[in-house]
Amino acid sequence: MSDAATVMRETTRPKASKAVPTFEGFEMPKFEMPAAIRGLLEKTGAEAKENYEKMKIATDRTTDVLATSYSSAVKGGTDYGLKVIDITRVNASAAFDLFGKLVAIKSPSEAIEISTAHARQQFDAVSTQSKEIWALAQKVATDMIEPIKTGMSKALQRNA
Repeated sequence: MSDAATVMRETTRPKASKAVPTFEGFEMPKFEMPAAIRGLLEKTGAEAKENYEKMKIATDRTTDVLATSYSSAVKGGTDYGLKVIDITRVNASAAFDLFGKLVAIKSPSEAIEISTAHARQQFDAVSTQSKEIWALAQKVATDMIEPIKTGMSKALQRNA
């Protein structure tokens, strides 16, 4: 191949360039934002930032209220469960005591007397236990709801 053909081929090939193209002689028009629009955008941005901060504070407070309520519910559930276990233990113990007495009876009339006395005692015990369980359940519900109630009340007072 001749030297002239090689030069011709090299000059006609596009060369890869990594340079950023420039637009000489072309100027971007300078855009001046009107003061009213600039002021509106600044005001809107400030309001958005303020609202974001308010929402963040409200969310943090709500999270704290729910955490307190949840802690109360967990503690109350534990207390309730322990009370049920205690009542079950007392009632099982009473049943075993009755069984021990019934094993040692000597007459049917004694069995009826022991059974009647046990039934009376158990009725009184179950009545007392039911009142205790009910009172504990109300306390747990109140302790769980009180933080939410207080938090909502404070939020409404702040927004009023």
